[in-house]
Amino acid sequence: MRVIAGKYRSRPLRSLRGMDIRPTADRLRETLFNVLTAGRPQALESTIWIDLYAGTGAVGIEALSRGAAKVYFVESSKEAADLIRKNLRSLGIEDGFGVLQCNTARALQKFAAQGLCADYVFLDPPYRMEDAYAETLQALSQSPILEPSGVVIAEHHTKFDPGDAFGGVTRYRKLVQGDAVLSFFRSS
Repeated sequence: MRVIAGKYRSRPLRSLRGMDIRPTADRLRETLFNVLTAGRPQALESTIWIDLYAGTGAVGIEALSRGAAKVYFVESSKEAADLIRKNLRSLGIEDGFGVLQCNTARALQKFAAQGLCADYVFLDPPYRMEDAYAETLQALSQSPILEPSGVVIAEHHTKFDPGDAFGGVTRYRKLVQGDAVLSFFRSS
């Protein structure tokens, strides 16, 4: 696993063995960021990201590498949160991020209380946690933390569909790659 492009291009990232971590594959991450930047290489500069169920932090680190101003990594597992910090340290990233070791619901409450507004929210719970998709997307639809033009991206398995609409957010694009799907949502 490595950083695909940007400032930290081709630099390796570590993962944990035996845990319920399934890092977003390099090829899928490349597709995600190609879609988000589509002909606008600077599209991610100065954006704010939230990487929910962050695992190794690969998606958020990719966003930082491509110019995001700030990424908040949310991970409930202490081992995974420590791994994210190690990956950031190994790349020499000293600022522009926050690592929250807590569950997603608590993190969203904290962000709302702080008045945080994110341009992008990426969520990738373990595939077996199907209820987490609807719960998180519903919570995001009712939260003030998503910019009006903000995008929520959910990675999920092809054998599972989280749904098309959750309160004020609606799916507008679905990309299938292998056994993974990226569903893109925005405020409706």
